[in-house]
Amino acid sequence: MDRAAWVRRGLRLEYFTIAYNSLEALVALLAAWMAGSKALFGFGLDSVIEVASGGALLWRLRADVDEARREHLERTALRLVGFCFLGLALYVSYDSLAALVRQQAPDHSLAGIALAAVSLLVMPLLARAKGKVARRIGSAALDADATQTWFCTYLSVILLAGLVVNALWGWWWADPAAALGMAPLIAREGIESLRGRSCCATVQ
Repeated sequence: MDRAAWVRRGLRLEYFTIAYNSLEALVALLAAWMAGSKALFGFGLDSVIEVASGGALLWRLRADVDEARREHLERTALRLVGFCFLGLALYVSYDSLAALVRQQAPDHSLAGIALAAVSLLVMPLLARAKGKVARRIGSAALDADATQTWFCTYLSVILLAGLVVNALWGWWWADPAAALGMAPLIAREGIESLRGRSCCATVQ
């Protein structure tokens, strides 16, 4: 395939990212509100950031034909994503520590468990597909977005573990502890985006 075809594939992946993460955010935030789960709330906010990231990538990929603007668009998209993730990391850290101090016990959430399990299946496939397109067009922004999708897989593992432990053994602290465990991963991704992660050379 030529570059234009790879860019079109990247656009389709970002449209899917926005649609899936919008649904994921809605389910996660609703389930978090019903169960009082900090981990689910953090996961839902992460999905909102993924939607914003997908929007930034759509903007970036749609303007790919303008070679003179590519580098500027790459830097801008990376910065937007980076600041969003750092803000999320700070919020999740504060909210999780507050829950641990107050000993706020969440209810069980079967919807949250199901959501985390589905994301464990979807996200690795999506991340690999994005990474392949990023390498073909030499896009650091899309490469960062693919890495964020991998992080969503790791967050799904942490979320699933916290929810299952709380559901099976009633360990209330597992939920905010799981949310707190997400924060360093989210912050690291934000810092990497702000630094302007490099990607492989463009393949024409």
